[in-house]
Amino acid sequence: MSVIYRDATLDDLPAIVAIYNSTVPSRQVTADLEPVSVESRLPWFHAHGPARRPLWVVEEGGRVIAWLSFSDFYGRPAYGHTSEVSIYLDEAARGKGLGRQLLAAALDAAPGLDVHTVLGFVFGHNEPSVRLFHGFGFEAWGTLPRVAVLDGVERDLVILGKRLAA
Repeated sequence: MSVIYRDATLDDLPAIVAIYNSTVPSRQVTADLEPVSVESRLPWFHAHGPARRPLWVVEEGGRVIAWLSFSDFYGRPAYGHTSEVSIYLDEAARGKGLGRQLLAAALDAAPGLDVHTVLGFVFGHNEPSVRLFHGFGFEAWGTLPRVAVLDGVERDLVILGKRLAA
């Protein structure tokens, strides 16, 4: 069964932020140490758009249970064909293959968005996410050792990349 997603609207932002904030305590997914506010995420939301850097949501029973974003890499024009992909799932939606379906959909959509290279920035200790990206042929293109401190523990950030166009 294929995942059904749609472009996010501003009305979805509270649910997007709630899912994001649900990952903060795990210290596996985000470098934020405290929950973020909807207001603080408005500029991030507005940096996305369906034509170039989409932000997708997945609903179940009328409730947003997951989201995926394509984001600019490094903010310089020469990197315009490169995008970071982020996937966040509601706690109840994790471990059911939804992340795999979303990543597959993102890779299918990337050429139509003029994206030639897809990146994932994942903590080295986030084994499920590392496995997810590796399962789609992403390779470790770099490791930033011990760049994050989460509850007193230094953590690596792994840059996973996949080239889609020659």
